Amino acid sequence: MPDDRLIVALDVPDALAGLALAEKLGDAVSFYKIGLGMLTGGGLALARELKDDHGKRIFLDMKLFDIGATVEAAVRGLSRFDLDFLTVHGDPQVVRAAVQGASGTGLRILAVTILTSLDRADLDANMIRVGDLADITVERAARALGAGAHGVIASPREAARIRALPEATGKLVVTPGVRPEGSALGDQKRVETPAAALHAGADHIVVGRPVWASPDPRAAADAILASIA
Repeated sequence: MPDDRLIVALDVPDALAGLALAEKLGDAVSFYKIGLGMLTGGGLALARELKDDHGKRIFLDMKLFDIGATVEAAVRGLSRFDLDFLTVHGDPQVVRAAVQGASGTGLRILAVTILTSLDRADLDANMIRVGDLADITVERAARALGAGAHGVIASPREAARIRALPEATGKLVVTPGVRPEGSALGDQKRVETPAAALHAGADHIVVGRPVWASPDPRAAADAILASIA
C-alpha cells in the first residue's frame, strides 16, 4: 500500500501537466493536492480523473473565505465530487458554514491557521493582533477545531502544540512547509523536514516543489517516503 501520509502538491500550470506528473509518480504516490493555481487550468477535471480513473485521494486547496451562506453553498457543490480534503480559512464562522456544506459526505474540512509563508512582519502588515506568531496559530487552530473543523493546516513548527490541544483529539493535522534535507526553501519561511513534521504530530505532510521541480520526480518522492518509513 502506498504511504498516504505524503501528499504531493500538483503546483503545475494545468491539468495536462498534472496528469503527466502523476503518471511519472505512478503507484509511489496515492494522495495529491490541487490548489487555486490550477483552478483555471482544469484543476477540478484533474481531481475527478485522478480520483475516478486512478484511485487517488484528493486534497482540494481552495482556502475558501466569504460570508457563511456563500461558503456553505460552495462547499456543498464541491462535496459532490467525492474528494477527501478541502481547505477554508480558519475563522470560526467560515468553518461552521463549510462543515454544514459538507455534512452527510466524506469531505473533510481543514482550517488554515496562519499561512506558512508568513512571519510576524507580514502579520503586522495585515493588521493581525500583536503577539507571538506560534501562539496565534495555535489559538486559531483551537477555535477552528472548536467550530467543527475536521483538522487544521499548520506549519510543522506548530504541529506539536496543536496536536496537544484538547480540541485536536481525533482531528487531522496537515503540514505544508515541508522540505527534505538540503532542499531550497522557496517562498516558505517556517519549514521542517518530512520526518520532523510527522514526529511533531502531523498526520500528513504536503510537499510540492521538491518533487515536481526535480529532474526525477519519482526518485524524489521515493526518497521522501524512505525518510518517513
